Amino acid sequence: MNTLPLLLIVLGIFVVAYRYYSALLATRAFMLDDRNITPAHRFKDGHNYVPSPKWVAFGHHFAAIAGAGPLVGPTLAAQFGYAPGLIWLVAGAVLAGCVQDLTVLIGSLRHDGKSLPYIVQREVGPFTGLMAMIAVLLILIVAMAGLAIIVVNALSQSAWGIFTIGMTIPIAIVMGVWMFRNGSGKVAVRGPSIFGVIALLAALIGGHWIANSGFAHLLQFDGHQIVLLLCAYGFLASVLPVWLLLEPRDYLSTYLKLATLGALVAGVLIVHPSLQFPAFTSYVHGGGPVIPGKLFPFLFVTIACGAISGFHALVASGTTPKLIDKETDARFIGYGAMLAESLVGVIALIAACSMAPGDYFAINVPPAVFAHLGMHTVNLPEFSREVGEQLAGRTGGAVSLAIGVAQIFRNLPGMKALTGYWYHYAIMFEALFILTTIDAGTRVARYVMQELMGKIYQPLGRSNWLPSNLAATAIVVFCWGYLIWGGTIATIWPLFGTANQLLASIALATMTTWLVNHGKAVYGWLTLVPALFVLVTTVAAGVLSIQNVFWPMTHKLGSEVQGWIETALMAIFIVGAIVIVGSALLRCLKTLRGVAPPSAGSEVTAPGKVAMEPAAPYRCC
Repeated sequence: MNTLPLLLIVLGIFVVAYRYYSALLATRAFMLDDRNITPAHRFKDGHNYVPSPKWVAFGHHFAAIAGAGPLVGPTLAAQFGYAPGLIWLVAGAVLAGCVQDLTVLIGSLRHDGKSLPYIVQREVGPFTGLMAMIAVLLILIVAMAGLAIIVVNALSQSAWGIFTIGMTIPIAIVMGVWMFRNGSGKVAVRGPSIFGVIALLAALIGGHWIANSGFAHLLQFDGHQIVLLLCAYGFLASVLPVWLLLEPRDYLSTYLKLATLGALVAGVLIVHPSLQFPAFTSYVHGGGPVIPGKLFPFLFVTIACGAISGFHALVASGTTPKLIDKETDARFIGYGAMLAESLVGVIALIAACSMAPGDYFAINVPPAVFAHLGMHTVNLPEFSREVGEQLAGRTGGAVSLAIGVAQIFRNLPGMKALTGYWYHYAIMFEALFILTTIDAGTRVARYVMQELMGKIYQPLGRSNWLPSNLAATAIVVFCWGYLIWGGTIATIWPLFGTANQLLASIALATMTTWLVNHGKAVYGWLTLVPALFVLVTTVAAGVLSIQNVFWPMTHKLGSEVQGWIETALMAIFIVGAIVIVGSALLRCLKTLRGVAPPSAGSEVTAPGKVAMEPAAPYRCC
């Protein structure tokens, strides 16, 4: 099938959804108003709370949420055919993912930029809030492991990729100083942006020279060495001031991400490759070599971010609300960034499904398994020669996606000779997506860990106290680093996908409670319906994963400990999500029956802050 009409239909749906559906949420359900002073201004400290221009905050948010999920998930789900993934990416994003991101962002803005567990505590109850805090922390650790292992597989023994990705750190630091400490009292954007883009392109080109020089062996690391490097980077990005590394690096990577996304959309529109996969494959009934389970429910946890992602709720209630300058920016940042991420997922699905099925499966399954599938490669040997690396058996989705992207670009006039560049550019593109999620995710996990530690010893809950920052970050990084060290994509990704989607159901149920508690119950269905759908599908996938993946590991020599840990984590996630969502729904029923919610009477106008219920709400349409 030709991809041109498919992509045009998707773009049209996204435009209509942003124009009308996001307006319903922003102007009716939550009544955004710029007279409400945002936490970034009320608690401005130059470290965590930093008022930022709309595009800078959007850049950080998009970079932080757009990790491995919209790239790898749709690529792996191509096993089922192009139709299931495409439908879920579009419908899920418009009706669930974008709704979650926007509503949680607004909820955090109106709770002083605090985390999702804090909102649960204020709107549902203290005990449920404590449960949410523990569940969120565990889910974050698993999410970091799930995202990071993609980078490990993609950058293993790749000097080009390591050099280019590594250079983004000093480039970001220079940008951060230039943007926020330039002596003018204003945030500089144009100069640092131009410098960052030029320096990033130079790093990409320089990576090719490094990879073919006598220094290449110094940048070739195995999987465990890359894990240690990732842990060091995650620690550094979490403890440094947000303006010095995290925000400028996310902003820089957003230029690359959006530019590449635009180029891919243009490439698909110009080349409009034909989809070589059918709409549905025989693997929808199970038994697939990439995803062993059936289409239902495993599609909904495999595509973990392109449609809806609980991780986004943590960014939307973690770093982003501390950067927003005006409350009305939330609609563009929350709903708009998620639409952009969904478009990334659609393009990734198109890139994967435009490959020959034999090439796709040769990359995404071990060679021994591929030998029994009865398929043959078509273009893979040629691609391996052109990129200078052996591509068969590089599981995890990252390499097959990079080949799919390179295949789109190489079909443009005069581009075939640059296939190697396009492949390594795509690897860098994917790694930047994932790393900007790891750094933001580690910082958000640090916030949650500090809130939890603050319940034991109050000073440990202060986000601006260095000993607390160092201790909380060290604990978080050690935990997700341990999971990567002994795990594989086959064991970590199902755990990540299930935990991630369960968190999304918790976030949506929490915002349903907020709407009911604040007299907006008529709009509660906007968040309740997707919350219940995601909960049901994900619990089903979690139970099957325990039965078929994690529990058998406990009986295999060498994987017993890992199997017990992942079985226990999955069980905790499932039980915790059901209890938290159930508590939220009970709280809604109590409120509707006239029982005052926990947050009743707490919204008192403070100095420098206007009331949360505006007299004249922001109108966008």
